Amino acid sequence: MYRFVDLFLAVIIFLFFFIVYNYYSSNKNIKNVNLNRLNIQENLKSQSTNLPILDNDTNDVIEFNSSFSNEIEKEKKRNFWNLLKIK
Repeated sequence: MYRFVDLFLAVIIFLFFFIVYNYYSSNKNIKNVNLNRLNIQENLKSQSTNLPILDNDTNDVIEFNSSFSNEIEKEKKRNFWNLLKIK
């Protein structure tokens, strides 16, 4: 009984892979894939030529804050590398 079930499952798995391989290697599927790739390239070309160019409106948006550098100078110096030095 178990050999029959094992044989049946093996045949089902073999048929699955055989059908999938036949579908993906068929000329019809290969033509459809190539046609879709060509259409994607054409769509990208047509859309990229119609892109609008935006004006730069980012002038003077970022203001430099100099108080941060003053805070760093006030802080205590770190001594991590001094810990690794041999005395």
